[in-house]
Amino acid sequence: MTGNGTATFTRASAPASERVDWVDYAKGICIVMVVMMHSVLGVEAAAGQTGFMHYVVEFARPFRMPDFFLISGLFLSRVIDRDWRTYLDRKVMHFAYFYVLWVTIQFGFKAPAFAAEMGWAGVAKLYLLSFIDPFGTLWFIYLLPIFFVVIKATRRVPPALIWGIGAALEMAHVSTGWTAIDEFAARFIYIYSGYLFAPYVFKLASKARTYPMLAVAALAAWALVNGSLTHFGHADLPFVSLALGLVGACAIITIGVLLARMQWLDFIRYFGEHSIVIYLAFFLPMAATRTVLMKSGIIHDIGTISVIVTLVGVVGAVLIWWGCRNTRLAFLFERPDAFWIAPRKPVAKLQAAE
Repeated sequence: MTGNGTATFTRASAPASERVDWVDYAKGICIVMVVMMHSVLGVEAAAGQTGFMHYVVEFARPFRMPDFFLISGLFLSRVIDRDWRTYLDRKVMHFAYFYVLWVTIQFGFKAPAFAAEMGWAGVAKLYLLSFIDPFGTLWFIYLLPIFFVVIKATRRVPPALIWGIGAALEMAHVSTGWTAIDEFAARFIYIYSGYLFAPYVFKLASKARTYPMLAVAALAAWALVNGSLTHFGHADLPFVSLALGLVGACAIITIGVLLARMQWLDFIRYFGEHSIVIYLAFFLPMAATRTVLMKSGIIHDIGTISVIVTLVGVVGAVLIWWGCRNTRLAFLFERPDAFWIAPRKPVAKLQAAE
């Protein structure tokens, strides 16, 4: 704050700690919502109709990805001034390795279907194109390194200017048909806000932990406003979409704080600790479960199928990771030594690298 009480743009660091419980809870909520979206929309597309889970996905749409990106920026101030070699290793190579690996795995599963539509030459072209424009569910880890490089490269530029440009891009609702361009425009403001306003986010978390009943009341008001604007089709309006994204991200953080305070639903925290593991692998159990349930006809309710597919997608990804640990398949979730361009950290885990 300035002397006259007005807010200033700051790069002050977030608290330097190991793991922060509410951050993991918030990330856990985010990754479940991401898997839910892909599961629900996939089931509904296959069935040609919608179920009750469609309304849950729509409610979460304004804040689902904004929250994920805002949280990704919270600890960036701790590493932004590292030398470029170390920074690129932790913030670019880390994610680039897993993108290249898992986009290849995804193509391996989907290539026969693609070949039936466009031929094998078309499959090869589409695969190469995925390195220019992200493929399928993996666009999040494709964009993260780009965001990290842009933020470091512009750290000497007045933060108010960068934030203003990011806000304008979000409100412009850019639609070029290229995922990298469109999602950059829509999401950069959120990761930059996480980086820029991290101290205020941690203050919000502290207040929510201290005054839980007030936090619950605020969450109820937010849910009513978010639900109403989404239901009546106003969530995508300029300014409204940005506000819902930022406020919704704060709401998920607040929920994470309350869950951590009560130590409830610890499995959500566990999912958050391993959110990238889930993000990389959930498509396998999700797609398999959807296919089995849709073809078997055992369950007819689309909403129920969507819930099952979501649960199996999340848990199945964790089980795949468990099965690969300490085996020759560990490279699927842990970057091998050959792909480090800076001295390796003592313990290298598949987390948002610091």
